[in-house]
Amino acid sequence: MQKDPTLPVDDEARLLAKRLLRTARAGALATNDGASGFPFASLVSVGTTIDGTPIILTSQLSVHTKLLEADARCSLLLSDIGKGDPLAHPRMTLLTKAQRLEPGSDEAQAIRQRYLMQHPKAALYVDFPDFAFWRLNVTSAVLNGGFGRAYRMVRTDIVTDMTGLDGFAGLEAEAVEHMNMDHKEAIALYATKLCGGRDGAWKLIGLDPEGAQLALGDEILRLVFPERLTSTGDLRPVLVNLAQQARGR
Repeated sequence: MQKDPTLPVDDEARLLAKRLLRTARAGALATNDGASGFPFASLVSVGTTIDGTPIILTSQLSVHTKLLEADARCSLLLSDIGKGDPLAHPRMTLLTKAQRLEPGSDEAQAIRQRYLMQHPKAALYVDFPDFAFWRLNVTSAVLNGGFGRAYRMVRTDIVTDMTGLDGFAGLEAEAVEHMNMDHKEAIALYATKLCGGRDGAWKLIGLDPEGAQLALGDEILRLVFPERLTSTGDLRPVLVNLAQQARGR
């Protein structure tokens, strides 16, 4: 019997998986074509909900939209593209079940705001009547961190626990706006001193209980909090402490 080549999932692997998910701008979506029996792969822009569930925005005219309507099962490949051999860089395949969000619903509106922070050019078409958001509800995943580093993951390894954090969505929107308006220096320090990013006018584009997303043009960095927030009141002290830490460097 052949030995399973995957490694036991540890915290380092979970952090890598979540970084891939939270910083991906696009991924390869594979849907099921029942008529031909062949899988159908397409390139899609990717966002996330606060808990890390992948989000895509599709047109009713797209082939993959029609396939998702017929069969919700799909997979999403995310990759950290860098220099050299592409197979030496991390990538992850998520097995998911797609769920279309009703345009204009409260959930769709909240996701619209988050999605446009990461994909501002989508504002040109996000409100077209044939477009809709889809949640790709994760069932499991396979993470490849490079040669000899493969992990089989379950949903809880990927998606952030939101227990005790009711109301975080409203807090996130206010905090992101406030930080981008009044604390540009702190955001730049997060990016350059804590995440190793280049100098520039970095923006905060997302917050969640485990970290933040920072963007400079098409580049996105993941700032990981020292520990998961357990209440909404934890957010401000963590951001203040991280700013002080960055200034100290």
